[in-house]
Amino acid sequence: MPAKGGDKQRQSQSGPSGGKAAPPRPAKPICKKRDEDASTDVGEGVDEWTAVKTLVKPPDQLELTEAELKEEFTRVLTANNPHAPQNIVRYSFKERAYKPIGYVDQTAIHFSLNGNLILKDSDEGRRQSVKSAVSEKPSLASSAVISEETEIKDEEGTEDTQAEGEEEAEEAGTAEEAEAAEAEEPPPPKVKEQKLANQFNFIERASKTLNNPLRERACQSEPTPCKNFSATANQWEIYDAYMEELQKMEKSKEKEKPKAQIAKKEEKKKGRKLTSLESQSDDITKISKAAKIMERMVNQNIFDDIAQDFKYFEDASDEYRDQKGTLLPLWKFQYDKTKRLAVTAISWNPKYKDLFAVGYGSYDFMKQSHGMLLLYTMKNPSFPEYVFSSESGIMCLDIHNDHPYLVAVGFYDGNVAIYNLKKATSQPSYKSSANSGKHTDPVWQVKWQKDDMDNNLNFFSVSSDGRIVSWTLVKNELVHTDVIKLSAEGTTMQGPEGLQLQTLGCGTSFDFHKKIDYLFLVGTEEGKIYKCSKCYSSQFLDVFEAHHMAVDSVSWNPYHLKVFISCSSDWTVKIWDHTIKTPMFIYDLHSAVGDVAWSPYSSTVFAAVTTDGKAHVFDLSINKYEALCTQIVVAKKKNKITHIQFNPVYPVVIIGDERGHITCLKLSPNLRKMPKEKKCLGCLLSAKPPRPRERGRSCVPPPA
Repeated sequence: MPAKGGDKQRQSQSGPSGGKAAPPRPAKPICKKRDEDASTDVGEGVDEWTAVKTLVKPPDQLELTEAELKEEFTRVLTANNPHAPQNIVRYSFKERAYKPIGYVDQTAIHFSLNGNLILKDSDEGRRQSVKSAVSEKPSLASSAVISEETEIKDEEGTEDTQAEGEEEAEEAGTAEEAEAAEAEEPPPPKVKEQKLANQFNFIERASKTLNNPLRERACQSEPTPCKNFSATANQWEIYDAYMEELQKMEKSKEKEKPKAQIAKKEEKKKGRKLTSLESQSDDITKISKAAKIMERMVNQNIFDDIAQDFKYFEDASDEYRDQKGTLLPLWKFQYDKTKRLAVTAISWNPKYKDLFAVGYGSYDFMKQSHGMLLLYTMKNPSFPEYVFSSESGIMCLDIHNDHPYLVAVGFYDGNVAIYNLKKATSQPSYKSSANSGKHTDPVWQVKWQKDDMDNNLNFFSVSSDGRIVSWTLVKNELVHTDVIKLSAEGTTMQGPEGLQLQTLGCGTSFDFHKKIDYLFLVGTEEGKIYKCSKCYSSQFLDVFEAHHMAVDSVSWNPYHLKVFISCSSDWTVKIWDHTIKTPMFIYDLHSAVGDVAWSPYSSTVFAAVTTDGKAHVFDLSINKYEALCTQIVVAKKKNKITHIQFNPVYPVVIIGDERGHITCLKLSPNLRKMPKEKKCLGCLLSAKPPRPRERGRSCVPPPA
């Protein structure tokens, strides 16, 4: 095929098949003409270059001054990629959590091309060079044959037509001879097909990891023994089974009788009387629940007007009182056996909002007698739901939040006890003793705390002996642990043989922080308030010179975590920030303050009671200087108010006095307003306080 193509090309160049060649074209005149054209072109370009050039500006081009044109704008190029993410998070299998990655790849690839270059000195390069040399040899031989044929045909083209006919005849003879020679020669060996080299940068590789060997573990237990049992029940067998059960019940009753007789004898010796609930027979206990419901219905019919006032009455005259309020008397709770006892403690039940516990004792230390624990409900104001009596007067109590049937009580003789309302007995379920570390002075306050690490119930107590004790219920007995001992500073006494004896402070009240479990406050008879921690038994976190007389009550604010309130017999109520040594508000109530309490519905409302029979209700969001309500609750002169408590749900308060009476009062609308967002206690405390003179005139009147 290449030879034929070359013949056609030569024929087209040589001319027609006649054999005469076309005359060649002259070449020199063409070269001269081209030189002339080039010279003329150069001349024209020189003229254009020497001519004056005019700048052509587009119409919308900005016109800048020389200073603006010479101004340089520098741009710093960094290797950091601005588009690279900085917050990549990946899962860490080691730590089993998502962790941020500190390093970020800053390279940005704009173009990549994979080549197929191979080094000549490598094994693969040598193999390909050998293969290429072998394939070039037959191509060179074929090219030599083609060149000889073209030369012969060129010579034939220059000769005459006659000579061509003879040569064709000779060539035909030589072709026949060549075919005969080829038929005699053996065929050449076949060349293997060459495999093309890999033109892409791709290498096929494979690897296989070892598979973990499988292990099987199994255990087989012995099968449980099985037995087939079958029997038939006749009428007499059923009768015998019932008779055996009746005999067992009679025997158990006979065993319980001597125990009950022994218990009755012991109670008679101690002079204790059984309550009406314990002395009831089995027949009466079956209908006690129905009788209790009937009793409540009768009482609600008797006190229907009070129940209507409790639920629906709202004092409309508050609109004309200039934000002042009143207390509406509702029920009055009293019991015949507590007429000569004072109300020493009040606590609402955290689960049943109409039920509250009252402790009875005596604050006259020269006339100490027995004590009582009563639980009243607003559904039945005529008679208490539970009645418990004790040999010593009850000075404090507290009801457990998670177990509302457990009541912790502190006595005048230094003991503490736990009453279980589920058990039908008048005696406490657990009680301390001299062997178990009881206090040596009256217990002024008890507080339930969260369960310890072993889920044991525990509560704290404070006493005049200067000890703050943690009581834990372990295996049906009370175990005590002294948390801290209050030591009065600078009160050392001279003992025998020159020994220096340090006197202990007298704790009167305490309260634990609502959020920080280990932090609590302790008020003392000296008028100081100690900020203490459960972790330190020998040191105080801080000491506040709070009052000039005994601190009767101290309480943390339920909403503002830094604020607490204190009251004392020195006629004052003070509001503190535990991070500041000086009080923020001081109120003089002109009489000894027995108790103070924060409201559960607002951070700015609190109430206090004084020994002159008055109740004072303050709202700092409305008036920071005066009480919104000052009302006489107890009319008799010889009677004094001792305690006050807000109901956690209903707008009522209960107040106890020294005659053993409990009075329930309803707050008017002006006294139970919800504070606005801007007038919360935190905002009031963060505001600038008044000057000392202004505060002295408004809160504390000057002495007469």
